[in-house]
Amino acid sequence: MTPISPRRLKAILGGSVGNLVEWYDWYAYSAFALYFSGAFFPAGDATAQLLNTAGIFALGFLMRPIGGWLFGTLADRIGRKRAMTTSVLLMSVGSLLIACIPTYASIGLAAPAVLLLARLLQGLSVGGEYGVSATYLSEMATPDRRGFYSSFQYVTLIGGQLIALGIQLILQKLLLTEDQLHDWGWRIPFVIGAILSVVALYLRRHLDETQAFEAQQTQPQERKGTVRELLRHPKAVLTVVGLTLGGTLAFYTYTTYMQKFLVNTVHLTKGQSTLISFLSLLIFAAMQPLFGLLSDRIGRRPLLLGFGVFGTLATVPLLTALSHASGQWEAFFILLLALIIVSGYTSINAVVKAELFPAEVRALGVGLPYALTVAIFGGTAEYIALLFKNLGHESYFYWYITGAIAISLVVYLFMADTKKTSKLNQDPV
Repeated sequence: MTPISPRRLKAILGGSVGNLVEWYDWYAYSAFALYFSGAFFPAGDATAQLLNTAGIFALGFLMRPIGGWLFGTLADRIGRKRAMTTSVLLMSVGSLLIACIPTYASIGLAAPAVLLLARLLQGLSVGGEYGVSATYLSEMATPDRRGFYSSFQYVTLIGGQLIALGIQLILQKLLLTEDQLHDWGWRIPFVIGAILSVVALYLRRHLDETQAFEAQQTQPQERKGTVRELLRHPKAVLTVVGLTLGGTLAFYTYTTYMQKFLVNTVHLTKGQSTLISFLSLLIFAAMQPLFGLLSDRIGRRPLLLGFGVFGTLATVPLLTALSHASGQWEAFFILLLALIIVSGYTSINAVVKAELFPAEVRALGVGLPYALTVAIFGGTAEYIALLFKNLGHESYFYWYITGAIAISLVVYLFMADTKKTSKLNQDPV
């Protein structure tokens, strides 16, 4: 194993911390939607209020392809570091806006309108974050440990959710009553998010640029970070879309939507659902480097195939069993089994995408097709799930996830193992 230099280690840690803060800001919305949905929409059915909140969550995803294009272009043209710094600044503005919005009772329709604006800003930011940070971490990693080091992108992505849930647990169990959380306590995590974003901004300003980016500065400017240049790699673009489709839908189902599923379908309390989500995500985060390390030994494709096969066969049985769970610990172990399956995708999807593209278009190639796919499938997962539940056909959603994973499985069957064909190995460094 090639030892990692202090410079590389500092860059990976710094990039990961910034990524963690970005994703905390993004997921705080979903974690606290159970408490603030009534503040921004007229009083009525709780599921209808959650549908409205989930609709804005989905609309935030529509900005992610724009963010993937904008920040991917910036990263390929002016540098990974500068693009990541700009994205975290934008996220802090969105979080501060949400923390300060008056309620529907105070300003009427302006309340959900400002909430939507804040969410669109966050969507733009996080849409750029994925592609740029995946590129940065993959380029900074040593060749024989790219799967391991790049897996920390999802460690910090999940870590963002854990911090959001951890803050929620502290507020629920120790500091505030249920009424206080509904009245004003839900604003606290967004204030924390704005402050943490400033910290991440400082850290990212002091990161090194990748050698892969610096080495391709002699390339003609018109070849770097353009959609035209990206379209010269159609197979890679379609591969990103195909391998993301099932994985992102499964990921958002078992993470961001799961709290609401545990409350509305399994009929656990909000406190129980938060605890189960927190514990399962903590173990899920710890699994990512192990799966990443495994991919460095046996290749990326076997892990993707494992997710594709087990995801296709087990999604309906797992979600059906979960919906009928008799207690919180039965629900916990079923959810944990599902997350083990999903780890075959989450742990390595970032490095697989980075390995498909040359340096001059890598950030855009990773970010844009991924963001488009996530906006269509990941961003709407919660909304479609709640819609099917509202219509009285919740199980249809289970089959929807299964079909998406089956399509991705076809891609995994026919794609090459990117560990062996990595474009990262061709970087002129």
